[in-house]
Parts: sequence; structure tokens; C-alpha cells
Amino acid sequence: MGSAAPRHTFGTPDQIAVMVDLQAFVERQTAEHLERRKLWFPNELLSADAHDVEAADADIAEVREAARGLPDTIRVALALNLLTEEGLPHFHRLIATHLGNESPWSTWNNMWTAEEDRHGCAMRDYCRDARIFNMGALEKMQYHYIEAGFNPDWQQDPYRLLAYTSMQEKATQVAHANTGRTCGKYEPRIQRILAHIAGDESRHYAFYRACFGGILERDPNNALYSLLKVMPALAMPGHNMPGYDHMSDVVRRAEIYGPRNYQAIVEELLEHWQIGAMTGLSPSGREYQDKLMKIPARLARMADYLDGKAVGTRDFSFDFIYKRVITI
Repeated sequence: MGSAAPRHTFGTPDQIAVMVDLQAFVERQTAEHLERRKLWFPNELLSADAHDVEAADADIAEVREAARGLPDTIRVALALNLLTEEGLPHFHRLIATHLGNESPWSTWNNMWTAEEDRHGCAMRDYCRDARIFNMGALEKMQYHYIEAGFNPDWQQDPYRLLAYTSMQEKATQVAHANTGRTCGKYEPRIQRILAHIAGDESRHYAFYRACFGGILERDPNNALYSLLKVMPALAMPGHNMPGYDHMSDVVRRAEIYGPRNYQAIVEELLEHWQIGAMTGLSPSGREYQDKLMKIPARLARMADYLDGKAVGTRDFSFDFIYKRVITI
């Protein structure tokens, strides 16, 4: 199993050779993940068991009453986080097509998908039971997101997939954790749910970060090129969904997640992978290295520009919160 070539057409012959060589490493990383994993299930966080219905109903009534105090900015963040998690079918497909279906990569993909599936389930259960949205409007957004597809321009490059997942898992961890902390003073149950999700995302981030690090060791010049194609502007899931930009702007203005958070993620990864200290590169590799090390400053300038542009307040309105106006 550890030496079987993935049956797919994605990647150059050299990249495929690297991905095959990495399979034993992937098996070890998967085993280490299982040792670190804290498997939980949505029903443990908000029970829907058939027995003891009166206690469960009383629990939901308590959650629902507390959730009434959630500000609309937090509701927007919860909606965006939930929609991101509901995009799981796209990511399972992308991993399967880029990394194949008969190798340690597929073992990881299936397990990762099972773990990620609980995130959308737990958030949806909470949002439905707590009655914090116009759920029909949110479901329509979710449908259009799934229907529209998510097809980043990765040029059939498996390296770009692993660079992207390294950054995306960290971004979702930060977004969930920050949303949870903001929720905590209003409704502690959703803070607990989001803490469980953020913990999973942290462990998934460690896996993808390690795997891309393995690629950097085996094929540094091409790995730097792939990283450079993904890192400057992370295409977040659902970015082509109607209303996505306005939702993201609310979340940024509420200081839950925005460009400065992404800048910190980029800086963390560049440091972890020791990109600036890499030696023995080709002339092209050194050029990619130099450009990558300039990305944090570029992201800082972009964040400054957005902050300057956002002077003063702005009104937002969304169907999923019954068109109430948010001024922020």
C-alpha cells in the first residue's frame, strides 16, 4: 500500500513520484493524528435522544432563550462559519481528484471527511434548535453554494491542494475560535461547540502542514512555486456565493476574522516551514522564496488599505436575519 502509485492524472510525473514517496510519511502522520484525536459527536453537545424528552426540551428552551441575546454580527459570523463547513462535498472531491482514491491519501481523506462532517452537523443542529436564523433563507444560500461548485484554479497540481489546506484549516480554526469567544458572554453552548470544532481544525492543520513540509523537503523548488500560486490570496470557500463579500465585511469589521488574521497565518507558516532559511535552491527557487517572504508586508498593506477605506460605519442587511439592518 505504501508504494502504490495513485490512480489519477493530476500532477506532473515528478510530482506524482514525490507524492508516492510521501505515502509512508502520510501513514505515520495519520497514525499520529489518531493518537492526538479527541473523537466527539454532535449529540454529546446538544442531545436529541428519544428518551428523557422533557429534560432535553428544557435544555433546548434554555439554549434558545440565551441565544436570543446574540448580536446580529455574531449571527452573521455563525452563518458564514456554517456555510463554510457545509461545503465539505467540494473538498472531499478536490482531495480525491488531486491525490487519488487508492492510497494512504484516500484513507486520510475518508477519515478527515468523517471528522469534518460532524462540524456542519453540530452547527446546524445548534442553529436550528436555537432559532437564530431565518433557516429557510440560509438553506437556500447553502444550496446555491453547493450547486455553484468550488473549483480553484490549481492547474491539477497536488502541491497546491496541500498548500491550500494548510492555510484553510488554520483559517477555519481561527474563525471558529474567535466566533466562539465572542459568543461566550451571550450563550456558552455555542462557544463549547465551536471550541470542539476549532480543536479538530487545529489537528487537521497540523497534518496538512506536515505533509506540505514533506513536499518542501523532497521537491523544494517546485513546492515553492506551488505555494507562491496559492498563498498571496486565499480563495475562501463560498466566495462566489451571493452576499459572501458583505458577510465577510461584517465579520472583519466585528474583528472576528479578516486580512490581519490571514497575515498572521501566512507569517506562522513561513516561519514553521523555514522558507526564508532554505538553501540549495535553483535560481527560480530563490526567486519564489524572495517573493514568498514579501507576502506578509503586502498583506499588511492590503489590511491597512481596507481599514482606511472602512472609516465610518456601513449598513448591512441579510435575508437570513430577516433583513434587519446591521450598522457597523
